Amino acid sequence: LPGAGATRARSASPGTPSALDGTFLCSPLGGLMGTQAVLGLLVWSLIAATTYHLHAAYGWVMFVALFCWILTLLFFMTYLLQLQLKFYVIPWPLVLMIFNAVATVLYITAFVTCAAAVQPTSWRQWDYNRRAAASFFACVTMIIYGVSTFFSFRAWKGLGSNAATSQVTDHA
Repeated sequence: LPGAGATRARSASPGTPSALDGTFLCSPLGGLMGTQAVLGLLVWSLIAATTYHLHAAYGWVMFVALFCWILTLLFFMTYLLQLQLKFYVIPWPLVLMIFNAVATVLYITAFVTCAAAVQPTSWRQWDYNRRAAASFFACVTMIIYGVSTFFSFRAWKGLGSNAATSQVTDHA
C-alpha cells in the first residue's frame, strides 16, 4: 500500500527512528526541493570557481546561493526523514511557504546582481563563462523557488485535500 508507510510514521512515538518517505520524493514539493538543491549547488560552485572575492556583487550572490542551498537541504532532509511529524507543534507548511517566498525574493536580487555584474566586453577572461552560467542558473533557481512558493501555499491552505482531516491524522 502506498500510504502505509506514512500512516505508520504518523502514529509513531517520538522515540522511534525515522523512516524515509518515498512519496515525498515523488511529490511536486519533493521534486522541486531536489531541483533547488542541485541548481543552488551549481550557482554557488560556479561563482566559487571565479575570482568572486574581487567583486563585491558576487559576494552577495554567493551568500544567497549558499544560504538558500543549506536551508533547502535541511528542509529536504526534514521532510524526507519525516521529522516534521515528530515536531508537529511547528506549522511546517507555513514555515516552508515563508522560506520559499523569501528565497524567491533573495534569488531575484541575486540573479539581477549576478547578471548585471557580468561584463559583456570581458569575454576573454577565463571566468566570464562561469559568471554567465551562474547568472542563468540563478534565474532558473529563482523560477523554481517561485513555483515552490505556489505549491507550498497550496499545501499551507490545504487546497486539494481536507485540511481538517489532515490536521487530525497528522497528530494521532
